[in-house]
Amino acid sequence: MATSHDPKQSRGTAVRDKLVDVADELFTARGASNVGVDEIVASSGIAKSTLYRWFPAKDDLVVAYLRRRDADFWVQWDTVAARHPDPHDELVGQLRWIRAYIGSPRFRGCPFLNTTAEFAAPDHPVRHACLANKAELRRRLTDLARRLAVADPAGLADQLTLVVDGAFASSPVFGDDGPQARLVDAGRALVAAAARTTPSPASTNRPTEGRS
Repeated sequence: MATSHDPKQSRGTAVRDKLVDVADELFTARGASNVGVDEIVASSGIAKSTLYRWFPAKDDLVVAYLRRRDADFWVQWDTVAARHPDPHDELVGQLRWIRAYIGSPRFRGCPFLNTTAEFAAPDHPVRHACLANKAELRRRLTDLARRLAVADPAGLADQLTLVVDGAFASSPVFGDDGPQARLVDAGRALVAAAARTTPSPASTNRPTEGRS
C-alpha cells in the first residue's frame, strides 16, 4: 500500500504536476483548444502513455489546469481576507490585488473567461470548471456585501462581479492604460451608491405619512 511518503507516489505526483505546469504555460499563451497533446508531450518530455495514465482525455488536463488556477486565486483571496477583518477594507484589498494581478506581465486574460469561450457545450466539464470559479467569486462578493449591510447585497455583488470580470476582459484589449486601472474606484463607487439606498433605522421606524 502506498503511503504519503512513498517515493513512487511522490514521483508520480511530480509527473502530474509537471504536465499541468506545461499545460498552464501553453494554454495561457495560445488557448487550450489550440494546443494538442503531442505538443504537451514534446514540451514536457513525458511520454504520451504516461500523460494518458494521469489524464485519459485532453479535457481532463484542461480541467486540472483550471482547478489549479482556481485554487491559486482563492489562496490569494483568503490571504487578503485574513489581513482585513473590516468588510470595506477587505473589498478594497481584494480589488487592489486583482488590479495588480491584471497588470502583471504574465497576465493573458482571465483563464476562466478565455476557456469558457473555447468550449461551447453548456454541459461540458471544462465549462463547469470555469463556472465554479465565477460562482464562487459571486458568492464571496455577496458575503462581503452582506457584511457591508447594504439594502441589496445580491444586487451589489452582481455589480461588483460585472466590474471585476469587465476588468479581466478589457485588459488584454486596452493594455496597461485600460479601464481596469479604475477597478478600485469603481468598487468604491458601487459600495457608496449601495449605502445611499440603505434605509436608516430612523426612516425604517418612521410612520408612513397619512397614517394614524
